[in-house]
Amino acid sequence: MKFAKKQHRSKQEVRKDKAVRRTRIDEKRKHAPGTQTENVSPSLPERKPKFPPKHEVEGTIRVTAKGVGYVEVEGMKEDIEVDGSDLNTALDKDRVMIILHGKSMSSRQGGEVTKVLYRNKTRFAGVILREGGSYFLVPDDFRMYKNILIPKQHLHEAKEGDKVFVEMTNWDDPKREPLGEVKKVLGKPDDNNAEMEAIVLERGFDTTFDPHIEEAALTIPQEISAEEFTKRRDFRPNKYSGLTFTIDPKDAKDFDDALSWKKLSNGNIEVGVHIADVSHYVTPNSTIDKEAVKRATSVYLVDRTIPMLPERLSNGICSLVPDQDRLTFSAVFTMNAEGEVIEEWFGRTVIHSQKRFTYEEAQGVIDTKKGPCVEALLSLNTIAKIVREKRMHNGAIAFEAEEVKFELDERGKPLRVYRKVIQDTNKLIEEFMLLANKHVAHLIATKDKRAESVFVYRVHDAPNEDRIRDLREFLKSIGFELKLDKNMQVSSQSINTMLESVRGAAEESMIQMATVRAMAKAVYTTKNIGHYGLGFEYYTHFTSPIRRYPDLMVHRLLAHYLEGKQVPKKTLEEQERLARYCSQMEVQAADAERASIKYKQCEYFSERIGIELAGTISGVTEWGIYVEDVDTKAEGMVHVKDIPSDFYFFEEKNYRLVGKNNGKIYRLGDKVRVKVATVDLKRKLIGMKLV
Repeated sequence: MKFAKKQHRSKQEVRKDKAVRRTRIDEKRKHAPGTQTENVSPSLPERKPKFPPKHEVEGTIRVTAKGVGYVEVEGMKEDIEVDGSDLNTALDKDRVMIILHGKSMSSRQGGEVTKVLYRNKTRFAGVILREGGSYFLVPDDFRMYKNILIPKQHLHEAKEGDKVFVEMTNWDDPKREPLGEVKKVLGKPDDNNAEMEAIVLERGFDTTFDPHIEEAALTIPQEISAEEFTKRRDFRPNKYSGLTFTIDPKDAKDFDDALSWKKLSNGNIEVGVHIADVSHYVTPNSTIDKEAVKRATSVYLVDRTIPMLPERLSNGICSLVPDQDRLTFSAVFTMNAEGEVIEEWFGRTVIHSQKRFTYEEAQGVIDTKKGPCVEALLSLNTIAKIVREKRMHNGAIAFEAEEVKFELDERGKPLRVYRKVIQDTNKLIEEFMLLANKHVAHLIATKDKRAESVFVYRVHDAPNEDRIRDLREFLKSIGFELKLDKNMQVSSQSINTMLESVRGAAEESMIQMATVRAMAKAVYTTKNIGHYGLGFEYYTHFTSPIRRYPDLMVHRLLAHYLEGKQVPKKTLEEQERLARYCSQMEVQAADAERASIKYKQCEYFSERIGIELAGTISGVTEWGIYVEDVDTKAEGMVHVKDIPSDFYFFEEKNYRLVGKNNGKIYRLGDKVRVKVATVDLKRKLIGMKLV
């Protein structure tokens, strides 16, 4: 674990090196499985395979609230439409076999499910109702188009009107109701705890830990042995002349990262990014590790956190609380005034945080230039701004995501909804976490070929060509341009240039929304193709092992490589399987978080029916427009039948509804005034009408 010194190079050498890296990453993307960036000759039309009637294909089905399915099949220009009568028990996101129906010149390709290959979901939350002598579950999930019949012996003390969580045990006949068994009685509908627990359980997360897991956590010693201190670089105050502190939200309970700062005699600074060393406490295939794998991530709802690790670890032994010795895994950088990394070091450490800042407290020190750690905070803030500016210049996409926060009473009822303010301190922490993640990935990927392949990267592919084509057409239709580079591709720099050109324009919000929707999703994988959105050739997640399992995987792999050990090639398949699973669970966790926010927004407006709001059109569909309230970020729908004075038709590629007679246009990003008309807490929907 020695310092790896960087050599200073000429600007010409740097430019040449960047060009070589860019070529490498383009080649990786070109050959990566599932990417959309293969070069196709523009003079040759893409040849699509023929799919005659009665031909069978396989795909994943999406089921709408109306009980109609759509299956995307590779090689087919449009999704196969499956009528509700032809679903044959298929549910949303099931893997299915489809037999194709005939297709007329004007209709969509139709099909029928012949077999469900894999059930995506078998557990549902909802309310128990009774009809005659039968009990059944009315699911909350509006994509579950059938009620689930519950035999009396499987009610398990659930009563009519209870909110429950049910396992679907059998459904092989589409003409009959599926059978189910109550797994947990949650409470009464609209009770805060029952609703929040239902959101989490439906997405595959447990809300509590089994007793044997809690017992396993209790066996982990809290005290650090004297021998362990000798194995680590010591950043405690009696051994280290710099400052160490944390900056987190005021309501944070687990602190998984800390910063240290020290001014060097030559004017440079030493910055340590210290991350909770979960890998020291959670060993592979242990009881706690198996549970962490299953959960894959912590889930952050409006009013609670569902942790990946038992509280004794997440909020206790591993949490970098102030005034306590804590074991960490660190990336330490020597940086100059231009934000360049001169030296870097990675290894296991011990720290003793001297101060716990909230974002607001640290911002107050920066703004007033007074208070604890003032020199360190001002220095780090200056460096972070320089690093951020360089990152944007090198191609990182400058999306400014807005978050919503709630003020709740003791029962979880929302009293106030407001937008989170992003301050310099938020960006300061973000930049140093990005720096650590980037340099850890670079260290591994450039160490040797085996290390490069047996590692977990956080990758973000270039946008899908069809989506970019649609985005460019949309921008052109409203008078803006998204330019192509010399290779006839859309670079991240060109997206940034376009976003900068619309800053302050009336269409800014609309264009940012459309651009976000054109982007690919970031995932975990062992196959590195770089991170398009950040503009990094190498990137991983190293900084949050308390709440993300891939970070724990990265810590273990990094430790092996730093000790000079080789990770067996046979572990690659297991790493890739875990990476894919963690990507899926990340999506589920994000969905749960959004659902909890939507529920609280609906709960807030359920007592404010009739209130008028200033909104922005955030979505346009054939059935109406979605409007986002400027202040609370709550989204509601204005049905097309409630738009007065005309019949409106939908222009999908232009993101707008157009009046047939009056030509009036409602398009993505338009400012409108609406009033709250209805609120459906069960479906988390707000109905709005134009004022």
